[in-house]
Amino acid sequence: MLDIAAARRQMIEQQVRAWDVLDPAVLEVMGRVAREEFAPPAYRDLAFADMCVPLGHGQVMLAPKLEGRILQSLAVSPGERVLEVGTGGGYFAACLGALARQVRSLEIYADLADAARDNLARVGVRNVVVETLDAMTLAADDEYEVIALTGSLPLYDPRFERALATGGRLFAVVGEGPVMQAQLITRTGRSAWVRETLFETQVDPLVHAPQPSKFVF
Repeated sequence: MLDIAAARRQMIEQQVRAWDVLDPAVLEVMGRVAREEFAPPAYRDLAFADMCVPLGHGQVMLAPKLEGRILQSLAVSPGERVLEVGTGGGYFAACLGALARQVRSLEIYADLADAARDNLARVGVRNVVVETLDAMTLAADDEYEVIALTGSLPLYDPRFERALATGGRLFAVVGEGPVMQAQLITRTGRSAWVRETLFETQVDPLVHAPQPSKFVF
């Protein structure tokens, strides 16, 4: 039988810390939120493994070390409003909720959204609202202090940076495999943004994300 406490400690020490996630607030949250409660029953014993856990529809729980890097990069504060794109099982939304004032999480697949709501309710998370919505229809401006995209953008889509409040931060993985760029985009003014490349990674694209034009010979 899986020793949950030991598996969680091992996840933090051997995966998350080892990938330069050292922010005490992030480590505390990832050590406290019950990751196993957000994994499908068939994969619960793999919830703490260094891998992406399948959720259905080709969607996954991101590997713990990547989730830790995203949380650290975004530096979420207690009073902030957060938008998450790609709820999945709800674990990352729960971590965001533990750091922020409120989280709006968008999931395109209704059954995954329903499961995430159940998972969040079961562990007592009350400041995360999950909506069944295609994020590519998002039309918001100057609304969120933090936006986290859990799927990649093969072609950068500016709709998400426009949804940031001034001073707000967007995490996005941009490009196509095998190497993609994890980026932090900060809105510095009404029509001004600063972009910083953080690290290289590989993440499946968001459903309906815009694609680069393909050359035909």
